[in-house]
Amino acid sequence: MDAWSGHADEQREGGTVTRALTTRRLVTGAAVSTGGVGLAGAALVALLRGEARSARRRVEARTSKEIPPSGDGIYGRGRAKPLVFAVLGDSTAVGLGVERATETPGVLIAAALAELAERPVRLVRLAVSGAESRELDEQVERALDERPDVALIMIGANDVTTLTKPAVSVRHLERAVRRLVEVGCEVVVGTCPDLGTIRPIAQPLRTFARRWSRKMAAAQTIAVVEAGGRTVSLGSVLGPAFATDSSMFSVDEFHPSAVGYAQAAAVLLPSVADAVGVWPAAADRGLGTVGRDTVRPVARAATRAANRTGTEVQPTEFRGSDIGPWGAWALLRRRRPPEIPTPEEAQEAAEAPVAG
Repeated sequence: MDAWSGHADEQREGGTVTRALTTRRLVTGAAVSTGGVGLAGAALVALLRGEARSARRRVEARTSKEIPPSGDGIYGRGRAKPLVFAVLGDSTAVGLGVERATETPGVLIAAALAELAERPVRLVRLAVSGAESRELDEQVERALDERPDVALIMIGANDVTTLTKPAVSVRHLERAVRRLVEVGCEVVVGTCPDLGTIRPIAQPLRTFARRWSRKMAAAQTIAVVEAGGRTVSLGSVLGPAFATDSSMFSVDEFHPSAVGYAQAAAVLLPSVADAVGVWPAAADRGLGTVGRDTVRPVARAATRAANRTGTEVQPTEFRGSDIGPWGAWALLRRRRPPEIPTPEEAQEAAEAPVAG
């Protein structure tokens, strides 16, 4: 029995087989298997593995070993109790590739959130560079001690590069989201980015990386929405720009630059702000919707979002029920990325750094 069938059996025992089956359909074929592929397939697998090793060596040789300052502290002014904003995940959540805390996505979003909420925001960065989804448990433990109002999780790229089975990856992510939601924390997950935009990855690995990334993002969306969180598809962040504009990447050509992180923060900010009820409705006015029907079964919503960067997916009820013939329902929404504070403005918004 493989991991897939075992997971499906677990779901049947709980009476919720739908997600296991839809997730399996979404991510089957996301990893290359050496079984039964013949000589030509075996040669392709060997080629892909060789290209992966080469790309990893190139990226690691050029990646900065200096982790940017956390930026932990209070942003914004006022006497109201600060909103607690926790950032979990991997190197993209850390902001690896930039030198200043004010250039990291956590600080950029915290500063903007404080302005929108008109109250202070306390940032707690718990993300760890190189983390995979299986390592979220420890980060969640630390987050629970902080009693966050909202958490942002950016994870998935390392699961793809290590060929972790999506069923395994999303199981850890789902657990992390559920634990946070259970204590009243709103959760926003930036799903796996499109690794097909990464320049050090050669063809044909780049094509496979794009497919794996999107399938991982779709599987993550199903798990997160059914756990009570919402997702934002990072994809290539703002479409072709990341694939064609070298200024979006840092010197290692893998992690975003300050410009790239600002773009990502602008895509994520509306969902984080909306999760805590401070995103102005007027900001979405006149934007229309994603397609004619914004409410879809979660599996269909996940597939659509994975192919459309910047799409938010969140749980919703439809016709009086949150469970339909195809499983849970989800609401798709696209928002116009707002202006994000500059690093200087983010620095001005910081009132008191948190000790330690």
